[in-house]
Amino acid sequence: MKVIFGTTNQGKIDQVKNFLEYKNINMEFISLKDIGFNENIKEDGESLEENSLIKAKAIKEFCNKNNINEIIITDDAGLFVDALGGRPGVHSARYAGDHAPQIECINKLLKELKDVPDEKRGATFACVLTAILQNGEVVACRGETRGKIVRTPGTMGKLTYGPVLQPDGLDRVINDLTEEELGLTHRDKAWLELMCKLGLYEEN
Repeated sequence: MKVIFGTTNQGKIDQVKNFLEYKNINMEFISLKDIGFNENIKEDGESLEENSLIKAKAIKEFCNKNNINEIIITDDAGLFVDALGGRPGVHSARYAGDHAPQIECINKLLKELKDVPDEKRGATFACVLTAILQNGEVVACRGETRGKIVRTPGTMGKLTYGPVLQPDGLDRVINDLTEEELGLTHRDKAWLELMCKLGLYEEN
């Protein structure tokens, strides 16, 4: 199956590809660059669901104008930290300023949590996927990972806050998970649910 994946984040694309291959799900991603989409989408929703849908609709409108009829999948993700009242939340991507490097986002987060004790560093990583099918039907899925914010980052790259969120029950941060642990992250959970809804995967 071919889908237009509405992201320019190569780390995100690679992680999803690895996960789907591990689950033996055959999917070919068409990038926004492939279809010539370079518009700036204003993500001004008040929830991950709203922002994901805003992106999907903008890409769908572009595709309609250019006679492109493929499944469109977009996502929005956010880190909701208990001790920060849920921040950065829907503003996770702009937490340290527009287009701020990963290290700046992480440094700002760790600085804000510097004096917060380990037992109060709980956080939830959430991801919402929105798919617009070729018949116009909209399918949305949400995945969450509960964990804590560590004091020393793990492997950089991949997901912006992946180096600092350690899922409950594990001794590694998201960016350091092994292949056998795929499926435990917020994004993996959302993708697996979506694949089930699209009939591409059947859970045992």
